[in-house]
Amino acid sequence: MSTLTGTGTLIWFILRRDRVRLPVWIVAITLSMMGSVASFADTYPTAADRQKRADVLDTAMAQLFTGPGYGLDHYTYGAMTANELLPFTAIVVALMSIFLVVRHTRAEEEDGRAELIRAGAVGRHASTAATLAVVGGAQLLLAVLLTFGLPASLPDLSTSGSLAFAAGLAGVGLVFAGVAVFVGQLTVNARTAIGISSVVLAATYLVRALGDMTGTGLAWISPFGWATEMRAYVDVRWWPLLLSGVVTIALVAAAVQVSARRDVGGALIADRPGSPVGSRLLSSPLGLAFRLQRASLFWWSVSLFGLGLVYGGVADQAAELYEDVDTLDDYLTRIGAADPADQYLAITLSISALIAMGYAVQSASRSRGEEAARRVEPILAAAVSRWRWLASHLAMALGGSVILLFSYGLGLGITRAISTGDAGQVPRLVGASLAYSPALWVFVGIAAALVGLLPRAVGATWALLGLVAFVGFLGPLLQLPDWAYDLSPVDRIPDLPVADFTATPLIVLTAIAAGLVAVGLVGFRRRDIIEA
Repeated sequence: MSTLTGTGTLIWFILRRDRVRLPVWIVAITLSMMGSVASFADTYPTAADRQKRADVLDTAMAQLFTGPGYGLDHYTYGAMTANELLPFTAIVVALMSIFLVVRHTRAEEEDGRAELIRAGAVGRHASTAATLAVVGGAQLLLAVLLTFGLPASLPDLSTSGSLAFAAGLAGVGLVFAGVAVFVGQLTVNARTAIGISSVVLAATYLVRALGDMTGTGLAWISPFGWATEMRAYVDVRWWPLLLSGVVTIALVAAAVQVSARRDVGGALIADRPGSPVGSRLLSSPLGLAFRLQRASLFWWSVSLFGLGLVYGGVADQAAELYEDVDTLDDYLTRIGAADPADQYLAITLSISALIAMGYAVQSASRSRGEEAARRVEPILAAAVSRWRWLASHLAMALGGSVILLFSYGLGLGITRAISTGDAGQVPRLVGASLAYSPALWVFVGIAAALVGLLPRAVGATWALLGLVAFVGFLGPLLQLPDWAYDLSPVDRIPDLPVADFTATPLIVLTAIAAGLVAVGLVGFRRRDIIEA
């Protein structure tokens, strides 16, 4: 029997399992890109408008976020698309690859399903090959949609330039598929595999940012740098795509070699032996929930604290950059007139809240993962009530959301206090960040209600989060109607530190969140335990 026997069957199995998840990823990325480029013609109707935008981006600080800035001397819509949309879209594409690969490789081994599959006529490497085939096919489909969809949204974009743009994104996606496959051989835990892969993503993106900002060659050791060096729409170069291909092949080959030498369910790095005596913390459902989620909470908190340090440190410079950028007029109109630095801080606070919502949804949905993995019934067989077990996971989501917002506000306040010499910036910005807590709690409530009533539909919370993020990031650019903003609890929070604090929306959102959590607890008490 070949090591690839059964690959075709597993491909169909993966497509069957991800018949909703995969199209949502692809459609969301495609529509976001098409909607973004469609707004360029209205936002920057003349060459003078575009050149004014190019002058703003022709700074080291702007290149930290947007890349080297090719084509700034003659800033076309194509150059604008490549410079301003490629770096951030590449992050999303990379995350898509990481999540999909880990879900169908290491997570399958961790849950014991891989061993059952391997008991049949399935080769050792069939699962890996099937996963990479599906992820590669998804990247190819996304590239085709963008190649023809971007020119359809904005006729000024050439098909050849769009092809280079899409190929650059696909290259990044394939590299991180290779990273995830290799990292999946190192650890027995799927969450750890995702965490390590995400750290690699963040590190390589930071290397690209530092390389472009300083004008050194650091960007050439990052897959994000290879994508921007293809110079889509400006002076297209195809050979950087070869670097992505070579690195992907090397990572997959290394993963195959490791896989051939380990047991199913094992890993290159063995689990650290646990203590022979259980911690007293594990004697309660809340202690167990904390133990399960502490690593995730720690890394989310550290990441947001670091993001706050960066955003707070560049507040004055960033405010100068966007003061003359017409595309931000709608953002600033919604926020209100104020000091430019405070307007910038208000924008970053709402962005950080959207990012922290990812943790809130992930943490609140953890209970469903424990249930699907059949780890709930042994706990409930002891003197633990259903509502107490579910409440422990929701408490981690609710409390963790506050910790994340505090971490971001603290980082923002520290560097802002250093740059202004005003120590009062720390409590001011910490309080402004914490004001978004009820908005995150609403998403915890939505996840809780689905866990209690429709457990198999918990993934819909992520789709709703994606919709809210789309409105928050691109709503003003696309000039969406006011009712679209009503969908987002974040938009209900006062735009601190610009706006005056009002408690009413926070109280209303907290009441809504409490009602949803109550619905989830009641529903979970009354329904049967449902496995995956």
